[in-house]
Amino acid sequence: MSTVIEQPVEARLVAAAPRMQNIPATLSYDDRDPFAVRMTFPAQATLEGVEVRWTFARELLAAGLHDAEGHGDVRVRPYGFDRTVLEFHAPEGTAVVHLHSGDVRQFLATTAELVPLGLEHLQLDLDDGLAELMRDAY
Repeated sequence: MSTVIEQPVEARLVAAAPRMQNIPATLSYDDRDPFAVRMTFPAQATLEGVEVRWTFARELLAAGLHDAEGHGDVRVRPYGFDRTVLEFHAPEGTAVVHLHSGDVRQFLATTAELVPLGLEHLQLDLDDGLAELMRDAY
């Protein structure tokens, strides 16, 4: 059985307009996938009108609170007083959102209570994972 942690957050979408639009989002963590976090934007907050979910490393989110991190599709960095910037890069374009760093820290602390940072590998059931891969190979 898995435990899932979900935390609603208010994201501020950075756009060319002078005001940043507040959009709802949810950070989530599932101990069955202990290295990853997910950020979900509901359909009404996306240009396509469908829910969008990004999955990235929990370690990236934690490190991005202190320094600019990431070289791929997701990049995280601190910004000003108590803001964290997440950049999501896709072929269709880039979305940049600001979160309250306090919300990010609270989320990470809650996930660390469930699975401490650095001990994620203890959550993995490698025997079951290998058996599943072998089943799929035949």
